[in-house]
Amino acid sequence: MSEIKEMVVEVVEKIFKDKVEKETVDLLEENKWAEDIWQLLLENELHHVAVSEEDGGAGGDIEDLLALYELVGKYAAPVPYVEHTLANFLLQQVELKGYEQLTTYSITTPLQLKGDALFGTLKHVGWAQYAKKLVTMAQEGSQQFIVVADLQDAQLKNSTNLAAEPRSEVVFENLKALQKVPVSEKQYDVFKKFVTAASVSKMGGALTTAFQLSVQFSKEREQFGRPIHRFQLVQQHLASMAGEQTLMTVAVNNIRTLLAAGREEREVAYARLRMDDASRTVATSAHQVHAAIGVTHEHRLHQYTRRLWAWRDEEFTARYWKKQLAQQLLETKIDLWESITDQAETHVHA
Repeated sequence: MSEIKEMVVEVVEKIFKDKVEKETVDLLEENKWAEDIWQLLLENELHHVAVSEEDGGAGGDIEDLLALYELVGKYAAPVPYVEHTLANFLLQQVELKGYEQLTTYSITTPLQLKGDALFGTLKHVGWAQYAKKLVTMAQEGSQQFIVVADLQDAQLKNSTNLAAEPRSEVVFENLKALQKVPVSEKQYDVFKKFVTAASVSKMGGALTTAFQLSVQFSKEREQFGRPIHRFQLVQQHLASMAGEQTLMTVAVNNIRTLLAAGREEREVAYARLRMDDASRTVATSAHQVHAAIGVTHEHRLHQYTRRLWAWRDEEFTARYWKKQLAQQLLETKIDLWESITDQAETHVHA
């Protein structure tokens, strides 16, 4: 954890708390977004968190960024903060300087690279219709590259995800890569973990708000002359949500610390798998507690549960990490229980 973490978390939470109302989140439904909040973040140089001081940033590390991504999910902030800062953070990992212009990323499906020309299609690219630059992966032969492309030269088919957030299909046909740097398979694996940790952090924030809204509603809503939180079935839902929310808070904090220290092994994958179950439980129970009102446009709950459902199916999903973990376990000669409990590390190094 860097020295600036508490300060930047406090500043960003104050901005989101003061500025992000339900109507602000609803802007996405009208194909608009909170450009005033984005400008406020830029003016306070909060897009420079985790950018090195040599490159004009404020310092900080991935732990700081992930803490801010949790706030993006907690307030459902309709700004491309995650996309822009994570794109520049990935560039910094290969010693490339980030961009001031709005930038996004997509590294799930590598494009084809022939010389400096890019070919291929990327699906569900976040905020591409507003961004100027794209950070992505490309492959030429057996070598992989992290590349930067200019989005104004690409073909975009714009749409939205389930939460009305902007997503685009981006087609590259013989377009020049502005920059390219070769990366190893190990580096690409680390990039996947950064992207997955960002998704888990956002979902953790949305999950927390869905739980808090349910607790608040259960205290205010009365049936048969008493608050509904006194009914056993509602208590069961709240207890289930409380357990999942606590578990995921610990998991998110754990992967932040491990990634910042460079000690992550399989924890990001485990957290992503667990988040899949937790988001399903919390979203379902939250709507049970709210009954029909939680899905109406007038209530805030749907803004968070729709994000949980949308983000669950984007980028490196739980299904992807299940396959990765299964393959690792099949290839190792170490006992499964020892592998899961990390006893294998002690055994190997003994």
